[in-house]
Amino acid sequence: MLNINFIRENLEIVKNSIKNRNLTLDIDKIISIDTERREKLKTLEALKNQRNTVSKEIGNLKKTNQDASKKLEEMKTVSQEIKERDKEFLAIETELKKYLSTIPNIPHDSVPVGPDASFNQEIRSWGEIPEFDFTPRPHWEIAADLDIIDLPRGSKITGSGFILYKGLGAKLERSLINFMLDTHTEKHNYTEIFPPFLVNRESMYGTGQLPKLEEDMYKIPDEDLFLIPTAEVPVTNIFRNEILKEKQLPIYYTAYTPCFRKEAGSYGKETKGMNRVHQFDKVELVKFVKPETSYNELESLVNNAEEILKLLEIPYRVLLLSSGDISFAAAKCYDLEAFSTGQNIYLEVSSCSNFENFQSRRANIRYKRENDQKNIYPHTLNGSGLALARIVAVILENYQQKDGSVKIPSVLIPYMGCSIITKR
Repeated sequence: MLNINFIRENLEIVKNSIKNRNLTLDIDKIISIDTERREKLKTLEALKNQRNTVSKEIGNLKKTNQDASKKLEEMKTVSQEIKERDKEFLAIETELKKYLSTIPNIPHDSVPVGPDASFNQEIRSWGEIPEFDFTPRPHWEIAADLDIIDLPRGSKITGSGFILYKGLGAKLERSLINFMLDTHTEKHNYTEIFPPFLVNRESMYGTGQLPKLEEDMYKIPDEDLFLIPTAEVPVTNIFRNEILKEKQLPIYYTAYTPCFRKEAGSYGKETKGMNRVHQFDKVELVKFVKPETSYNELESLVNNAEEILKLLEIPYRVLLLSSGDISFAAAKCYDLEAFSTGQNIYLEVSSCSNFENFQSRRANIRYKRENDQKNIYPHTLNGSGLALARIVAVILENYQQKDGSVKIPSVLIPYMGCSIITKR
């Protein structure tokens, strides 16, 4: 969340940020509400000072056995007015917070300015796109023939967008999760977390999913709980309303969770097969770092996610997202897109973002600086390391053989216990 003082002192920067994000928000209205709030606060504080003064006068009168009835009546009147003004102030404070919660983060200066994804910049690419002496097939055909993924029965059990893995398909999913966790914990120094898959409203608000994205979330209304859209939510909220010690930073966490998203408004966009589903597995990377190191930490985070693709020998590209395409809470974001040979398209398999102190302010996460004992908001970062089921889809397509079998990437063979998936 942006600080109201920052907005007031940097009004043009905030307005330009909104414009660059291709959004329409009435920032002047927020300033107007804040001005009214400050006036109400000024009046309220004056009344409280008056109450304190009258209270002292009453005390002095009683000490000297003088009549304090008029002052007591005055105190009663002032106290009643304070009670009413308190209600007014709370109402406008709540209104201001509601409006502030709708203002997105300020994009970093290095973010390309543009209204949509067409302004994203390709930073680099890696790997050779496989060539076949036959026409490569899409993953949904390969998986059906090998009887390792059953999309129709997944839809029967729950609905469209839910996957039923079978046999070596299920083992491939599990192997990928274990491989990613092992790589990030053993090579990249992340600590593994296994968090709850349900979170409360405060947690969703803290990372910026609420109120903006509530329609995209699966909710349990009678308990006001949400199925997590990503492990970012529970893992970032580990330190909500806490003060860390400076020596604890940086903190690196990785977590496997299923992720649940309604994907409202995304119909018709890469929805074939397992490209866009409502439940998928993901290994997430989350960092809590000092502000002065956060952009170096972002580059390191991207490299950690890239290494998974390199070890799997999957060709990919890295995109720097434009101001109109980055998420609500992000200041800067890179997307990693893996090449899908059977569909001849790139599929996003990771987003790596620096949120600066946007999330830590919303979640009230701080750390105490050692030299001056001042409480500082750390910068938070996260990225997919990586997201399934698209990685499964890409492996099936890029490693497919002419006879319909699928080779296993060499780094996964110890996890799979086999080097090829064949039709039974």
